[in-house]
Amino acid sequence: MPKIDVYDINGKVIEQMDLSDELFAAEISEYCVHSVVKNHLANKRQGTQSAKTRAEVSGGGRKPWRQKGTGRARQGSTRSPQWVGGGVVFAPKPRDYSYKINKKIKRIAIKSVLTDKVNNQKLVVLNELKFDAPKTKQFAETMKNLKINDKKTLFVTAENDQNVVRSGRNIKGVSIAFADVINTYDVINNEILVMTKDAVLRAQEVFI
Repeated sequence: MPKIDVYDINGKVIEQMDLSDELFAAEISEYCVHSVVKNHLANKRQGTQSAKTRAEVSGGGRKPWRQKGTGRARQGSTRSPQWVGGGVVFAPKPRDYSYKINKKIKRIAIKSVLTDKVNNQKLVVLNELKFDAPKTKQFAETMKNLKINDKKTLFVTAENDQNVVRSGRNIKGVSIAFADVINTYDVINNEILVMTKDAVLRAQEVFI
């Protein structure tokens, strides 16, 4: 069972915490991580791209020149793909790129990325992260105390605390998520993962 230091907002170690082997010391599956990240990005695509085929481009009804005798290649329309202003070959059309993925693969993937953060010492655990009101300056000071103020960081709390969300949302490189809904892409897309102690306990309840 891995142990990790627990910090306060001043950057001082105040205790150690045991992490679950099943969630933070699992076998890493690159296949599952790749599959889940690919699925996440596909599901985010708007799919609104569109271009016109030669059938949809206006004009081009008249044959530009006679079939034979001009010395030029035969042409039937000025809206063929090779012409400027012509239609597009196999033109992209609006479509839905989303697809479903097995829940078991998602579970393995989140365990893999959390384990990777622990293995590479990229997981920071805070005893708590609370503000009386939205305070961006205090949030920034906390990051500075933890020596992560210049790194892309994902903060994870046990619940939706709007004071924390509003304090961190204007800081460049900071993302905030909740333990119930953290996903593989957000974890892997940030260099540092900061979790409150309660968030760790909540994640161990949800994902094990």
